[in-house]
Amino acid sequence: IVSFLEKFKLPKALAIAITYIVVIGIIGSVISFTLTPLINETYNLAQNFPQYTSKLLPENIPVDRSLLQQELGNFSKNALEFTFAIFSNFLALISVLVLTFYLLLERENLDKLISQFFIRKEERVKRITKKIEEKLGAWMRGQIALSFIIGGAAYLGLSILQIPYALPLAIIAGVLEVVPVIGPIISAIPAILIAYLASPFLALMVALIYFVIEQLENHLIVAQVMKKAVGLNPLFVILAV
Repeated sequence: IVSFLEKFKLPKALAIAITYIVVIGIIGSVISFTLTPLINETYNLAQNFPQYTSKLLPENIPVDRSLLQQELGNFSKNALEFTFAIFSNFLALISVLVLTFYLLLERENLDKLISQFFIRKEERVKRITKKIEEKLGAWMRGQIALSFIIGGAAYLGLSILQIPYALPLAIIAGVLEVVPVIGPIISAIPAILIAYLASPFLALMVALIYFVIEQLENHLIVAQVMKKAVGLNPLFVILAV
């Protein structure tokens, strides 16, 4: 984004500032839109989890149910501690933002610094560094796009079936999208278990939705997104997956 804005003759510091405002504005809007329902649904899920466990575990299974329910009942307490941890790390976030600002500001000087370690090959090293940065950045943007697509598809499917806690379950699916192979499988488990509490047929439908999403992801979405982002041929992406 900074490189794009610099083409309009904007000073680099101003281009970085505009980029920060846009990115933080987008993230803030997404958080404000999803935070309230996410907190409510997650809190309800934490409160009801011991009850769900009782339904999922028949009486004849030799499991210490009281201990399990006690641990699951502490989930809300752990969630509160996690919230405090987020605020305690706010200073670290500010430090990262400031560090990123100066890294962007000194971007060209970093190229020169790296190339100095390779005598008589400075220009080649600069070109290789630029290609690595472009491809890695493109892959990262593609991965973020995939997370949003998978999370959105999961939320749509769960909402149509009226599965409780669709939003946190969809966010789990989007986040675990970055974990190769097993990520989609892990994200499907809590959704299927919650649906099973309503009816086995509903659990089967949820499993089917996640299966369809995973198949579309592996054979279509990943190939097309990475083709747009990284420039890889869809056939090679499918073979690699």
